[in-house]
This record gives sequence, structure tokens and C-alpha cells, in this order.
Amino acid sequence: MSVNFSLFGGAESLTEGQRTSTAKTKRSPRRTFAASDSSTQKRDQYAHTAPPQDPTDFLWLMTEEPHRTRRMAIMKAHPEVTKLMGREPLTKYIVLFVVSLQIACAILLRHRSPMSPLFIFIAYAIGGTANHNLFLAIHEIIHNLAFRGIAPNKFLAIFANLPIGIPYSAAFKGYHIEHHKFMGQDGIDTDLPTRFELFCLNNVLGKVFFATFQILFYALRPTFVRSQRLTRWHFFNIVVQVAFDYFLVSQYGGRPLVYLIMSSFFAGSLHPCAGHFIAEHYLWDGLDQETYSYYGPLNILAYNVGYHNEHHDFPSVAWSRLPALRALAPEFYDNIPSHPSWPMVIINFIRDKEVGLFARAKRMGKGHQVINVDSMSKGVSGMVCSNDVGEKNGSDSEERRLSEEESDKSE
Repeated sequence: MSVNFSLFGGAESLTEGQRTSTAKTKRSPRRTFAASDSSTQKRDQYAHTAPPQDPTDFLWLMTEEPHRTRRMAIMKAHPEVTKLMGREPLTKYIVLFVVSLQIACAILLRHRSPMSPLFIFIAYAIGGTANHNLFLAIHEIIHNLAFRGIAPNKFLAIFANLPIGIPYSAAFKGYHIEHHKFMGQDGIDTDLPTRFELFCLNNVLGKVFFATFQILFYALRPTFVRSQRLTRWHFFNIVVQVAFDYFLVSQYGGRPLVYLIMSSFFAGSLHPCAGHFIAEHYLWDGLDQETYSYYGPLNILAYNVGYHNEHHDFPSVAWSRLPALRALAPEFYDNIPSHPSWPMVIINFIRDKEVGLFARAKRMGKGHQVINVDSMSKGVSGMVCSNDVGEKNGSDSEERRLSEEESDKSE
């Protein structure tokens, strides 16, 4: 039977253009799907909807961050959303329990060698999970969602900081509030990797190193990117933490403190819960989506931080009511791709060539000149901006100053 190839637009075979097993290997499978992608066709792992991102640079955008727009739309469609806002009294009791658990474990292990398998296992399985929970308790508390007043929330954050071993809660508040207000803005949002990290870690071994020591990157990066104005809360946080560490060492020896520091390291390393650090704002599947949620069971241990789109849309909604927020506005959330697994995020981040340190969306601060607007040739959407232009204008400096002052109103 002869085939009339004049009907096929120049094709030379009936299989030309069809996806084959060879074609599948050219791109990594999709890692994220929306809840509304229920059909098998929509969940085809190789049915990409966007080209891969250029791995040599970040994705530079000239658009507004998406959360303010969606927040306004949800408030218009569901004005009752305001009833979900406010503090969660349960938070302080959970913090008290986890802090007590960690101190008890640290003291009970004082006669064990830090190199013993039992010590390491408990530091990873119990300590890493507990301190990760305290990281996210502090994240919740710095949004003033444990008490009505500012000072009680700050005191609770400093208390939750104790088993972490290193004072950071006061500094974290300033940086995190800026992460919300200036999300993706280069030089302000310290959640973003630097160009130096991109240059040094843009390969498999680099990604393994980053995923293993990511807690150190989050701790040290802000000191190089953007310094903070120290307040009395910073000094109080330092004094309380040093006093606690000194008491622990003087009464029980150095091993309890070693346990707490190891727990903090494991909490931000190759730990199942630590996948959220990468899952939240890295770009996946070639999309320019800046924030991803995760709705799996590990949220139980993590103050529902997996509901990250919901959290950024409404930072005043406490962790216990984020699932209710999603249920209230499914038309806004069920069509957004989300991650099915935090542990697999770490694995896919390391092995997937389409994601890496480059897979972050950035915006230039005000006063930077746009020098190249054609980034589509790189297979991404957005605009590339210059990193080598003059200083930022006065309004940008004023915005930063106001941000610092706002984060310390209790002063």
C-alpha cells in the first residue's frame, strides 16, 4: 500500500516527529505536577510544557513576584479568608516539647562518644528531625504567629533557638521578612544563590556538596550578600545562647553541645525534611514558577511549611490553617505544579541536569540597566539584566532601610 506523503507536510516517514525512547532521554522527566493534572495524559512525565533553562545563568525576570497578585485575587474571591489569619496558640507547647526532648537527648548521650554509631544515629534521626522542626518553629514565630505581641514572639524564638546551639533567630527574622517583601531581588533576598556559588557548584559534585552543606550556605551567605543593622534583640539572642551553651558544657561536658550542633547540621543536610530548602523556590521542568508547594506527610514534622505557595500568599495565616486556606481556594492552588516528595527533591536536584544552582529566578534592584532582553534564545522566559552597572538609586536604599526598621518595630 502506497502512502500519499503530500498529505504530511514534508515528512519522510509515518513515525517522524513521534516521541520515541531515544527522544525521551534527551530531557529529564517532569518532576512536578498540579493536583488538577489527574489524567494519565496530563501526568505524562515527558510531556514538558516549557523548554529547559539555560544552565549558565539564573533566570532574570522583569515581572512582579506572583504572590501579591494572587493574594489580592483570593481576597476578592474569598473575603472570608481573613478569618484564617492570626496566631496559633498550640505553637508554644510544641516548641516547649521539642526543646525539652533535645536537651534530654543531649544530656543522656553525654557518656557516648560522638563517633559511636548510636550517637550519630540519634543525632540524625531524632536530633536532625527535632532541630529541623525548631528551624521551622522559628520561621513561624518570626511572623508573629505564636502570640499577639511582638516581644513574646521574639522571646519564644530565642527559646526555640537553644537546642540549635548557634544564635540565629534574631538575624533570621530580618532576612526572612526581606525574602517575603523582596522575593527574588538580587542583593536583598539572601535565599538566592550567588554568582560565585553558580560558578563553583554548577555540576553534579558541586550539587552534592551544596545539598550536604546547605545549612552552612544559608548561615554564611547573608554575611557576604547583605549585612544587618544589629539591634538589642541580636545581642540578647547571642547572650542567651552563649549562656545556655556554657551551662550545658560546664555541667555535662562538651558532648551534649556536640550533639546539638550535629543535630543542626543534619537538619540542613541530606535529611528527608531538608528537601524543603530546595523544593520551595528552585525552578523545575523549565517553568518560570518561583514557588512550589509540597502536600505530603512530612508536613506533620515541619509546621506545614510544604504549603509554601499558600504561606507566601498569606504570611499571616498560621501553619495549622494553611490546609484550610488551600481548601478554601482550590481554583487558585490546584492548578499550580507541586512536589510529590521532599527526599526525591534532593535526589533529583543532584542527578537532574535541568536543575541546579542556576535554577532560581532573580530580579535586579531598582536602578540597574537592562542590557539584553532576548533570553528566549537560551530557552527561558524573562529578561537578562546587567550585573555591572552603576549604584542603586536612592529609593531602593530607602526601601531597604524601611524594611530593616519594620522588622524591628519592637525597638
